[in-house]
Amino acid sequence: MKQDVFSKYFNRKEVLTLPNLISVARLGCIPWFAWLLLANDDRVFAGFLLGVLGATDWIDGWIARRFNQVSELGKILDPTADRLLLIVAVPVLIFDGSVPIWFAVAAVVREALVGVAALLLASLGARRIDVTWWGKTSTFAMMWAFPCFLLGESGVYGNEFFTLFAWISGLPGLIIAWFSAAQYVPLAKAAYDEGRSPQK
Repeated sequence: MKQDVFSKYFNRKEVLTLPNLISVARLGCIPWFAWLLLANDDRVFAGFLLGVLGATDWIDGWIARRFNQVSELGKILDPTADRLLLIVAVPVLIFDGSVPIWFAVAAVVREALVGVAALLLASLGARRIDVTWWGKTSTFAMMWAFPCFLLGESGVYGNEFFTLFAWISGLPGLIIAWFSAAQYVPLAKAAYDEGRSPQK
C-alpha cells in the first residue's frame, strides 16, 4: 500500500514535469518577494514579481492540460504554492501598508481556514478534494489584485490605474473566494465519507 502511494505521487514521470518545476520555482520565489519588499523597500520590483508569480499559476495549469502533464503531485503542488504565496505575501503587504487591512485579513483568513481544513481532512483519512472552478477563479483574481495594490502604492508610472484594477479584480475575487469556501463544505463531507468507507 505504501509503495502504491509513493509510486502514485513520486515516480519520475510524476515529478519531472514542466508544470511541477514551475510550481516549485513559484514556491522558491516567495522568500525573494518578501526580501525585496521588506529588506530593499522595492515596491515596483516586488509588485511585478508578485504579478509574475500570479500569472504563472495559470501558465502551469495550461501547460499541464495542453501537453498532458497533469499529475497527482501537481494537483497538490499547484494549490499549495497558491495558498503559501497568499499566506506569506498578504502579511508582508499589511506590514508594508500597501493593502487595506480589512481586505487582506478577509483574504488570508479564508486561505488559512481552507488550508487547515484540508490538512485536517487528510489526517482523518478523507480523499483529496480537487480545487473547484470557483476556487481557481477567485485565486486568479486575488493573484492580480495584490500586486496591483502594491504597484498602486509605488512610484511606477500609472500607479492610479493599478489601484483601480486592484479593486476591480479584488472585490469580486474576495466574494468568490468565500463563496467557493462554502462550496467546499459538502465536498469535504463527501470526501470524508468516501475516504472512511470500507475499500472494496
